[in-house]
Amino acid sequence: MDIATRVWNHKWKIDPIVRSLIDTDFYKLLMCQSVFRNKPDTQVTFSLINRTTRIPLARLIDEGELREQLDHIRSLRLTRGESTWLRGNTFYGKRQMFRSDFMEWFEGLRLPPYHLEKVGDQYELTFEGTWPEVMLWEIPALAVLMELRGRAVLNDMGRFELQVLYARAMTKLWEKVETLRQYPDLRIADFGTRRRHSFLWQDWCVQAMVEGLGPAFTGTSNCLIAKNRDLEAIGTNAHEMPMVYAALAEDDAALARAPYDVLSDWHDEHEGNLRIILPDTFGTAGFLKNAPDWLAGWTGIRIDSGDPATGAETAIAWWKSRGEDPRQKLVIFSDGLDVDTIAALHEQFRGRVRVSFGWGTNLTNDFRGLVPEGRLDAFSLVCKAVSAEGHPTVKLSDNPEKAMGPEDEIARYKRVFGVGKQERMEVVV
Repeated sequence: MDIATRVWNHKWKIDPIVRSLIDTDFYKLLMCQSVFRNKPDTQVTFSLINRTTRIPLARLIDEGELREQLDHIRSLRLTRGESTWLRGNTFYGKRQMFRSDFMEWFEGLRLPPYHLEKVGDQYELTFEGTWPEVMLWEIPALAVLMELRGRAVLNDMGRFELQVLYARAMTKLWEKVETLRQYPDLRIADFGTRRRHSFLWQDWCVQAMVEGLGPAFTGTSNCLIAKNRDLEAIGTNAHEMPMVYAALAEDDAALARAPYDVLSDWHDEHEGNLRIILPDTFGTAGFLKNAPDWLAGWTGIRIDSGDPATGAETAIAWWKSRGEDPRQKLVIFSDGLDVDTIAALHEQFRGRVRVSFGWGTNLTNDFRGLVPEGRLDAFSLVCKAVSAEGHPTVKLSDNPEKAMGPEDEIARYKRVFGVGKQERMEVVV
């Protein structure tokens, strides 16, 4: 694939950014099935949040083109081949991961309407409706906005300039792959769908990882690429589930139980490597302190905010306190990773736990230093559940820079979950 030529052709022909409903993260589909089973009628609102406000999306991206891309996504349906893959493939060693009732619903799905308007230099983009439908907007919406911003920058470049840009980006990624080859027992997957440079670039990055790392590359979170490239689809669960469950809690006692109610529902559906705890939604320390004993028997933990080494040490200490052998447990690092961080964490924890990495934006969107003034650098853009049944959602995180929600509710959640002083860390991607 000549990516530079395809990018050049964007200038004269509209090219759909999202071509499939399974051009999404695997964990969205796993969570969607769980929500479809347990809370199918819950009304939620998702909203775009640009944490990097210096990027004026509404000035960079044409509103008409944005609407055209979003409208195209609403026209998508599962193809027969995609449905067959989801129904018949083996995921995490399990056949028929997706139940027939969920698949029948998914096969008939058309994503609900969106609301879009300009507010200053930014776009306000929101999605409202039932939780199983609305949640599937998150990944394609982010992918569209990230790629349209990239196209706005690339539009000023000539054909040869584009060829040189992508040659340099390919070299930069390959040098990372060569560095990672040096580490024995490495296990790493692509988690870079939501803030990728483009679908074509993510697909190229995945192919490079397959060739360069061999068995050390364990798969991709992107379902469409996993299907097309015959790779493992990787992913478990995310923050939106405890955020929504907590927003639905009727009192403080129910709020304190909410994160464990999520995992209880998950426990009923999944086993093995799908039993991965994401403990940081309302603070890792409090979550582990109050966790029921049955959670200690789960396979592992994903570290997604705060200092990653501190998070892993906290998990190791918790497993030991519950009589578990940390060497049999899995720690997945997934926040802001790049080669140096991956290498350091691998060396620090190999032999003490089973270590794995979910490599995101710095795999699929690292053009730092390749375009003047950082105009193509990745930035922090998210699409989060902001309310459920009219109640605001809250996320505390282990990094207060990632906290979200009304101030009074944040204060309440900190009290209920016993969150004390936190260390602020810059959110880059």
